[in-house]
Amino acid sequence: MSENLAELKRLIPSSPAFVLDEEQVLANLQPLLALRQATDCKILYSMKALPLASLLALLSGRMDGVSVSSLFEARLAKEVLGENGGSIHLTTPGMRPDEFPEMGKLCSHISFNSLSQYQRLHGLVRAYSKGLRVNPKLSFANDHRYDPCRPHSKLGVDIELLQDGLPADIEGLHFHTVFACQDFAPLQQTLEKLLPILKRSQLKWLNLGGGYLYHGIVNQAQIVELIRRLRVEFGVDIYLEPGKALVGNAGYIVTTVLDRFVSDGKQVLILDTSVNHHPEVFEYQRKPHLLEEDDAGERTAILAGSTCLAGDVFGEYRFEQIPEVGDKLVFADVGAYSLIKANRFNGYNLPDVYGLKQAQANLLKRYEFDDYRRQWTNGGD
Repeated sequence: MSENLAELKRLIPSSPAFVLDEEQVLANLQPLLALRQATDCKILYSMKALPLASLLALLSGRMDGVSVSSLFEARLAKEVLGENGGSIHLTTPGMRPDEFPEMGKLCSHISFNSLSQYQRLHGLVRAYSKGLRVNPKLSFANDHRYDPCRPHSKLGVDIELLQDGLPADIEGLHFHTVFACQDFAPLQQTLEKLLPILKRSQLKWLNLGGGYLYHGIVNQAQIVELIRRLRVEFGVDIYLEPGKALVGNAGYIVTTVLDRFVSDGKQVLILDTSVNHHPEVFEYQRKPHLLEEDDAGERTAILAGSTCLAGDVFGEYRFEQIPEVGDKLVFADVGAYSLIKANRFNGYNLPDVYGLKQAQANLLKRYEFDDYRRQWTNGGD
């Protein structure tokens, strides 16, 4: 897409706008489909990355189902995908007793996050396959904020508590230990640690979680061998649940320069978007990828958002020529965890949402004042 930057700007008439490149999503899916073909594993889309209905419809029939983290995600999945949309897998630390009967009917598989959660809730409904999320106590993320196995983790049953066996009706195990990982070594180490439990359990399925960027890992031989070994040795169905791997590099935010001025000797450009449209920029002090940046450029400018938050800043970027007021700029690699976390702080509207396919842009969603008003008035009145 970076080669067609001018075309992207031409196709998207409004700003700010979130753009999902559907062809890139399907390209990201190809290594996963090849992996499924080679191993007979099952592929789930992790909805938390981007629960856009049009995306679910695009993936419908191409994958084996979805993984969800809440009742609302499960409802939306069932509504969009229907009865033939594959399996729905749920795991979350916060299961509500009043919601669980409905979740148990919507979801085909539920992995309980703790033994106490399992003990309280598992018997409220019986039409699903019971599992446990396991914390294998192996940390691979340098940043604790991304580490599911950090000290005092809230995510999963401590593996030491399972050494004496699993509850009798547990049919599967789920784990998730990495984020944006581009090699399979952590998966190998995690499975080695789980082997004693697998060897003395009669399980039906094993969910290897998400966090691996499959399209960025050229050699799939290691994971092919791992999955084949698991299926032969233990007779289990294997599930993978990519999220960012499918949509991360397929999303863009198109924005327009509203103002330009000098502050303490540096150029500042005010954009019509903000970190509230991509909150992880502020949460993790991450500088997002700007397609117009020129690493060899001799001029720099600070790109900042529209809101009154002092830290509403994307970063300092290099240019050959500093953009002018009215110029469009494009942030890339924002398909995951941006739109789903976006908010209307200061009353600034959410971006328009476009789907991009075969050089055609389709407006999927436009928020109006009534959406904002409905959120902040009593009963919408």
